[in-house]
Amino acid sequence: MTTRAFQESCTDGVSESIGFLLIFTLMMAGIGLVTLYGYPLLMQQQTGADEQIMEKNMIVLQNDVKSLAYKTVPYKETALKIGGGSLTVFNSSTTPQVFTISIHDSSTTYVNEFHPGDLRYVSESARTDLSLQNGAVVKRDRAGQGSVMLAEPRWFYDSAANMMVINLISFNSTDLMGRSGIGMVQMALKDNSYSSIPVPATTTVLLDYTSPDPTDADFSIAWDNYFTNTVKMERQSSAAGPTITYKLPLDSTRDGTLVIKKYDILIKSV
Repeated sequence: MTTRAFQESCTDGVSESIGFLLIFTLMMAGIGLVTLYGYPLLMQQQTGADEQIMEKNMIVLQNDVKSLAYKTVPYKETALKIGGGSLTVFNSSTTPQVFTISIHDSSTTYVNEFHPGDLRYVSESARTDLSLQNGAVVKRDRAGQGSVMLAEPRWFYDSAANMMVINLISFNSTDLMGRSGIGMVQMALKDNSYSSIPVPATTTVLLDYTSPDPTDADFSIAWDNYFTNTVKMERQSSAAGPTITYKLPLDSTRDGTLVIKKYDILIKSV
């Protein structure tokens, strides 16, 4: 082999090696960029999709509760896919409660510390809580202090008849229950009661809403917006404290009626 041929052979070898190293480096850099930026974004999108699915699931469960409470359906069951977190039953006897409601006037107590309990979804990333409580679906972001009501309960005021109707729904279960993955939520109406209370003119009926420790599933802002904006209650105390008092929209210049319906839902499985 001549000297010139030997030099050309060495040059070809070096060129192939450099080309391989360049391609390998680009491949590793691409994999690194995907791992660094793409994978967290993909996981974030998956978490968002799981939460959106659970929002729809909670609306389905709310409709099941409505069927049990208002349509006298004895039993409901729904299959759910619970992804990215867990669904847990908190009984009405659980402490602390999601909130407590009392209804009274200056001399009479109509409801003394009603505890609703709830059916709660908590995401694994600890970003979001979704709760089915007292007939409403509410959502809170743990990174902030706010909450929002995704689906309202069935409370209403009839101004023509001067009648206020309040539905109170509590959850109980036979045991501590929680589920992730595929689950079957089975519910039955355990008990119910009905009270129609005459409210004389000049009587002011008040509702006390007491929220729990703000670090433990506080949905008070969602309920405050519902009470004041939808039901048109008047806030009588500052929203800064744990207990907020509201005046029911009953017209105090004439006789009225307060209707209180209570439903106890037994959750048999999740």
